[in-house]
Amino acid sequence: MTYKSFSDEQLVEFLKKGNTDAFAEIYQRYWFKMYSVAYHALGNKQEAEEIVQDVFVSLWSRFSELEIRNLSVYLIVAVKHRKTNFIKSQINFRKFQEYQILHEIQQSYFTDDIVDFSDLAKAVEEAMKKLPEKSAEIFRKSRFENQSIKDIAQAFDLSEKAVEYHLTKSVKVLREQLKSYQSTN
Repeated sequence: MTYKSFSDEQLVEFLKKGNTDAFAEIYQRYWFKMYSVAYHALGNKQEAEEIVQDVFVSLWSRFSELEIRNLSVYLIVAVKHRKTNFIKSQINFRKFQEYQILHEIQQSYFTDDIVDFSDLAKAVEEAMKKLPEKSAEIFRKSRFENQSIKDIAQAFDLSEKAVEYHLTKSVKVLREQLKSYQSTN
C-alpha cells in the first residue's frame, strides 16, 4: 500500500494506530518544511535538525494521545514551540555562564582590593554625612536606589530642576571629599 496518495487526515488516523508507514510518509512530506522553519529561526543546521528530530520523536511517542486537526499546522507550531524553548534554554545557559564568570572574577580579587573597597565604602558614608540631609537622601535615591529624577521630585514635592540641583551639589561635595580615592589616569 502506498501512503503518498493519502490525505494528512488519513495519515493521522493510521498514525494513531501505530502505523510506521504512515509515520514515514508524514516524515517525508514535512521534514524539509519543518527543517526550513527551524533553520531560518536559528541559523544553525545541527540545532535545526535536532529540533525537527525532537518533534518527530514526540509525535511518534505520543501518537495515540494526540488530537491533530491540521497536520501541517500542528508540525510547524511544534517546531516553533521547540525553537522558542531552545532559545530560552540558550539564554538561561548564557546567563548561567555569565554568572559563573562574574563569580570567578569576584573570587579572584585580592584581599587588598576587598579592603580598599571597604575603605572606599566607609569614606563614601562619611562624605554623605557632610551633605545636607535632603541632598543626601536625594543622592541615595538617585544613585543607590536607581530612582528617576521625576520619581524623586514627586516623592519630595520638588521640581525636577531642584532635584538636579541637589544631585549636582552632592556630586561636587563627594568628589571633593573622596579626592584621595580618584584614579590618576
